[in-house]
Amino acid sequence: MTREIVIFGDPVLRKKCAVVEEVTDEVRELVDDMLETMKEAHGIGLAAPQVGVVIQLAVVDVSHDPECCSYLRVDGKDVEMEAAMPLIFMNPELEYDGQEDVMSEGCLSFPDIRGDVTRPYEVKATVGFLDGRSVVIETDGLLARVIQHESDHLNGVLFIERMSTATKFSLRGRIRRMQRDCRVD
Repeated sequence: MTREIVIFGDPVLRKKCAVVEEVTDEVRELVDDMLETMKEAHGIGLAAPQVGVVIQLAVVDVSHDPECCSYLRVDGKDVEMEAAMPLIFMNPELEYDGQEDVMSEGCLSFPDIRGDVTRPYEVKATVGFLDGRSVVIETDGLLARVIQHESDHLNGVLFIERMSTATKFSLRGRIRRMQRDCRVD
């Protein structure tokens, strides 16, 4: 089932999410709904708070772009990116090392807004999988960026907070209108 995507202005996007303690039927159903919602919205990542559920759960699918990363390792073993998609993860803990990169980012909770964001080019993420395993994912490029973006959502951090002051300034009118127009019941 497709769920409504929460738009900026809704306070749920600023909440730090609860750890997923147990993978229940409800969590599995939420994952299915999030994947369908992300696909319908033409997104490459979606975090649970973006559909109004405040738990540390995210889905990512960059399989449309086989060049999105130069490597992907799970628990130290090389994995084909297409075989790992969609990536469904819980309770991420991220480590960064090395160079940073600037890329234009968008967000499904900020329709029609894009801006340059600086993030580490590579990431090492310890995450939970639905099957109960805890794994270490190492990657770079767009896949690393999406994992960081969605993990930020789980901590109540929005991509606009990672933009330069100049970029935020240039977008402030559109962002204020979006925030003002958001209707929270």
